[in-house]
Amino acid sequence: MARVSPSQSGVFQTESDLRVERFTESVSFDRRLYAVDISGSIAHAQMLADVGVLTPDEASQIETTLLAIKAEIDAGEFEFQQALEDVHMNIEKQLVDRLGDVGRKLHTGRSRNDQIATDTRLWVRDAIDAIDARLKNLQCAFVGRCDADAETVLPAYTHLQRAQPVLAPHYWLAYVEKLERDRARLADCRRRVNVCSLGTAALAGTTLPIDRHNVALKLGFADVARNSLDVSSDRDYLLEFAFCLTLIAEHLSTWADEWVLWSTVEFNFIKLPQQFCTGSSIMPQKINPDVCELVRGKTARVIGNLQSLLVLVKGLPLAYNRDLQEDKEPLFDSFDTVSACLELAAPIVAGAELKVDSIRSRLDRGFLDATTLMEHLIKLGTPQRTAHHQIGALVKQAMEQNCRLADLPLETFQALNPSLDESVYEVLGVDKAIAAFQSYGSTAPGEVKKQVSYWKEQLNLD
Repeated sequence: MARVSPSQSGVFQTESDLRVERFTESVSFDRRLYAVDISGSIAHAQMLADVGVLTPDEASQIETTLLAIKAEIDAGEFEFQQALEDVHMNIEKQLVDRLGDVGRKLHTGRSRNDQIATDTRLWVRDAIDAIDARLKNLQCAFVGRCDADAETVLPAYTHLQRAQPVLAPHYWLAYVEKLERDRARLADCRRRVNVCSLGTAALAGTTLPIDRHNVALKLGFADVARNSLDVSSDRDYLLEFAFCLTLIAEHLSTWADEWVLWSTVEFNFIKLPQQFCTGSSIMPQKINPDVCELVRGKTARVIGNLQSLLVLVKGLPLAYNRDLQEDKEPLFDSFDTVSACLELAAPIVAGAELKVDSIRSRLDRGFLDATTLMEHLIKLGTPQRTAHHQIGALVKQAMEQNCRLADLPLETFQALNPSLDESVYEVLGVDKAIAAFQSYGSTAPGEVKKQVSYWKEQLNLD
């Protein structure tokens, strides 16, 4: 973070070049840390009073003044100055201007290095909670569709080729599962974020009798960082959060890409809510899925931010280096981007309409029941590889005759496998294929119903 400027330190004999001032400032972006910076400073002042470094009255004056400064920033009445470099110095300068020497005592026993580490941990902790809430909202939107879409069958794809039929709720719950893993990763990340850095000072600790556990308790941290050198250099928690955000963005991009495809005339699976679409400046008929396209597109910047952070910390010697000032802009941008995408994804998911008639009219294309028929042969004793080859041959004949498997005469089936009889038609067709599924976690109607009930309970939707 920012170092003390020449005008504030007795060791310098000249002022900084103004170009250095412009080049090194961070207050243009780190000002958004003001609330957590003030919270950390209040806890620090209270601890200093608890251990006798400050008097109770001095700590009270500092807390009251910091809260007044926060209220001014909240109201947009506080003027941040670039010359003061960062959010910390801007707040501390106002504190000193208002309290004099009492304000100058606040920085006792800490450094900008542990101060910014604490600020970013507090901020990331809150950011994780905010993203988790939005992920849950999106999960609720998917689960909220399941009852209305319970009877709808969709073609599922591999290699973007029709593969097997699945129930629509099974499709929605696939995304719920992905989002749940995102939430689990965030919860695990939060555990490592929730460690107090304050009080390790610049890199070696302090000779003053501070109580770091006292500060941690006041700020709601679950643990206290054990090594001062590590604290000064550590940005693992930022990289981990950035990775979690990147994977969330990847999941959102997959969903958005599918729905862009599904909304085309060629697929004609889904109608997106028009309030989340835009028109064309020249083609009056267009209803473009721009929000979904931008969700997909913005994933690139989130991935790029993660790469920037990974490269930023590569090979930095212990402990603190000014390079680490550059960690905040990509972090903030990834959070803002993913948060905005999640905010829009939930109402799009909730408000979209499946074009059931269109989907149903083409379900018999692509031989979605072929795998079910193969497994029917396996149940009759045919080895899997043999059954796979025989059904492939049947599909070839159906393709040549431009018909469904169910339209082939019994003689055709028996010519390839004499064990087949009229019961073969009981597993042919999309609906019968769906009904034939049995395994746990499959698209079997009973299994899907259980999973919908499970997620309703998990998300408190009952």
